[in-house]
Amino acid sequence: MFAGTHTAIVTPFRNGQLDEEALKKIVDFQFDNGVSGVVPCGTTGESPTLDYDEHEQVVKLTVEFAKGRGIVMAGTGSNSTREAIELTQEAEAAGANASLQVAPYYNKPTPEGLYQHFKAIADNTKLPIMLYSIPGRCGIEIGLDVLVRLAESCPNIRAIKEAGGNPERVSQMKQVLPADFEILSGDDGLTLPFMSVGGVGIVSVAANLIPKQISDMVNLALKGDYAGALGIHQQYYPLFAAFLKLATNPIPIKTAMSLAGHCTDELRLPMVPMEAAKVEELRATLVKLGLV
Repeated sequence: MFAGTHTAIVTPFRNGQLDEEALKKIVDFQFDNGVSGVVPCGTTGESPTLDYDEHEQVVKLTVEFAKGRGIVMAGTGSNSTREAIELTQEAEAAGANASLQVAPYYNKPTPEGLYQHFKAIADNTKLPIMLYSIPGRCGIEIGLDVLVRLAESCPNIRAIKEAGGNPERVSQMKQVLPADFEILSGDDGLTLPFMSVGGVGIVSVAANLIPKQISDMVNLALKGDYAGALGIHQQYYPLFAAFLKLATNPIPIKTAMSLAGHCTDELRLPMVPMEAAKVEELRATLVKLGLV
């Protein structure tokens, strides 16, 4: 279901409010350039600083703007199980096609608590669910034993976005999970390593800016043309690296989107604009790649 490129889209703001016009342009830009789906209200979409009404509005508008051209996988995770269920049900009612469920951050639940959290969400929605393991942000990893239990007991938990930075974990998951349980990279620079050992795509930050290039790279890899995919990876690796080193996501991608004219670079505290010297470093990378 999830093979391909899914863009974790930024949430554009203007004067502190959601910029609906820019959001429409971003969604159109994604589907006009061949992505498989978009992910509103993920970390890249500044979900921690969206209030409940804004979260619901971003999902609803994204579904409206997508017009059935691909998957809308709403980020509806939370460190409160009850809130995650409510957000997921709202997204389902709004017409989302799937849900992205991040591991509960800060709480650091036990493996049993983690299992019960995701199972409760799955039991309260008909949406297909992609789990999201990102220990660097959440403080915990979704362990293999928990994954196996969830795959066995929750038919609608279908995939995982793996952002632990270790391709070996893909191999480990392929050994113990059902063959149809899909694994996607959560890091643009690791997309090809992940796919070479069984991953089926990417939930991408860089695709906000270069959706066609990321989609082409992933589609080539899915067809077994790793030489062609590697050429695209190598060309745009400086951009992947810049996004990682210059500042915390989504600061660099939102700055890049602003430089390319897609939206403002407005962020919400505690995220702050990139320092001027780093903006110029990013601009130089974009110019070199012909993106501005």
